[in-house]
Order: sequence, then C-alpha cells, then structure tokens
Amino acid sequence: MAVLPIARMGAEVLKRRAAEVTDFADPTLATLVNDMMETMIDARGVGLAAPQVFRSQRLVMFFVPPSRNGGIAVPLTVMINPVITPLSDVKDEAFEACLSVPGLTGMVPRHTTIVYSFRDLAGAHHERPASGFHARVVQHECDHLDGVLYPQRMADMTSLAYADVLQAEADAAGKELELDEEG
Repeated sequence: MAVLPIARMGAEVLKRRAAEVTDFADPTLATLVNDMMETMIDARGVGLAAPQVFRSQRLVMFFVPPSRNGGIAVPLTVMINPVITPLSDVKDEAFEACLSVPGLTGMVPRHTTIVYSFRDLAGAHHERPASGFHARVVQHECDHLDGVLYPQRMADMTSLAYADVLQAEADAAGKELELDEEG
C-alpha cells in the first residue's frame, strides 16, 4: 500500500466526469482501493474519490464516525459507479472542507435525505438510504466523480474562509465549530 498524492483544486482530473468502472476483475482496482484507504487515513479525511488521487474512475470511499451520526457509525464503504437519488427537495447548509481544497471551508447546501446505489469490489449491487451527515458525505464524494468541488455548490461565497481562522474565532468566543475534512 502507498500514500498517493492528492490532486488540488485546479487539477484537470478534478474538472471532468470520471469514467465508469467496467472491469471488476481488474487487479489494479483492489490496489487502488487499498492505496486510497491509506491516503485517506494519512490525510485524516472521512472520504476520498479516485479523481482526488489522479485516477479518473467512478470510485469513492467514505466512513461516518458515530459522533456525527447519532452514535451509529457507518463503516468504511467502497462505492463503484455510485448513483444518488434525493428523497426530497429539503436541503440543509453546513460547513464542508475538502482534501483537494486544503485549508478552506464553506457553507454548502445538500439534500438532507437520499438513497444511493453502488457496486462493491466484487460487482455486487447495494442500495442504502442516508440522512444528515451520512447523506452529506456521500453527496460530497460523488460530486468529485462529476468534476464538482464544494465551492461550486456554495450558495453564498462570503462563507468561504480559512478553517483555522474560523476555528480561532470560535475558540476565542468559547463556541464549538464542526469542520470536517471530507474528501
């Protein structure tokens, strides 16, 4: 396994739609998943998409800590060729961060409830509902597969800020600020 370099905003691979995965028997797919897992852990992210490591493939991984999901963890999930379907038009805004946009954060509106389907490494089909932070992470990671970074989803660019500045201001005011490195 290896820690891979992470593409940053501006890289061409982050601007285009990633290619569908068609060969589930390709041994390089499992190697890529292992390398992405090591990279995500090393970067302290909760998700990572293949384009973020310069691979134009429709592959993402994520996990949800129990502290962000009502005490219930969503274990590491590897999704190939994922599809998201919003279950309502209801959206919520929250701060997002991204390993490809280091140091910055901003308020991003996302659907609050979704269902997502995907293939696993063996090619088996899965479908899951998600809400709250779980839904936010899935949407954030899948955006990478379509060449979209979170600043492109922001409704108000005045909320784009350096995370350390917001954290320092929150600390000085005695407030808690939840900023996540998603992917």
